[in-house]
Amino acid sequence: MSERPHPEEDVGQPLVAHLTELRNRLLYCVLAILVCALALMPFSGEIYSFVAEPLRRYLPEGSSMIATEIASTFLTPFKLVLVAAFCLAIPVVLHQAWRFVAPGMYRHEKKLAVPLLVSSVLLFYAGLAFAYYVVFPLVFGFFSGITPEGVSYTPDIARFLDTALKLFLAFGIAFEIPIATVLLISAGVTSAADLAKKRPYVIVGCFVFGMLLTPPDVISQALLAVPMWLLFEAGILFGRLIPAQREPETPGE
Repeated sequence: MSERPHPEEDVGQPLVAHLTELRNRLLYCVLAILVCALALMPFSGEIYSFVAEPLRRYLPEGSSMIATEIASTFLTPFKLVLVAAFCLAIPVVLHQAWRFVAPGMYRHEKKLAVPLLVSSVLLFYAGLAFAYYVVFPLVFGFFSGITPEGVSYTPDIARFLDTALKLFLAFGIAFEIPIATVLLISAGVTSAADLAKKRPYVIVGCFVFGMLLTPPDVISQALLAVPMWLLFEAGILFGRLIPAQREPETPGE
């Protein structure tokens, strides 16, 4: 007569399988980022010049950016390449995340997964584009225009990159608000009507987050807070289109 498996083994086997699956998904993500980084590395200088263009066009005539640290000329473009590689690999990263959680999802959740996955990628890139083409010219033009007389405006390349990446990250995440809103509504955590009632608190929260995530100027704070509020309204609008939850299904159906 065969022995019955110990209860701890029954629990441990699924846990080990999930951890193995998580490790494999993370490895795929890291591999995708490394491949993108290796492909972008030869163009690190051009990528940095492209990102810095909104600032360079507002520099005084005859002025240029500077590097105050010995290794800045190498480390700064290298850091930008890694971030650009991650942004380029976002579709792979989100796809691997979906593949990991898909077996535990209900059928109606899987129907929403693919549209939300595609929308989240497009919204993330839209946030980056909004930051580059709208926010950068206004913010850097503002700082360049208020330079006191007798002061040479020569920004450091490393400090500029830190500010640029902070803005990219803030707007990339902010543009995911409709996705988060729809997910909360579809999961039954809240409803579109309840979120609409909390609109005043959300507006205040948007301006608080805009103050925390952007440089200390009113322009960039408002440029982040207002789109966050409008994206929240878009999330409520799409959330109203989600049908009422049906009877519970078995995960994986």
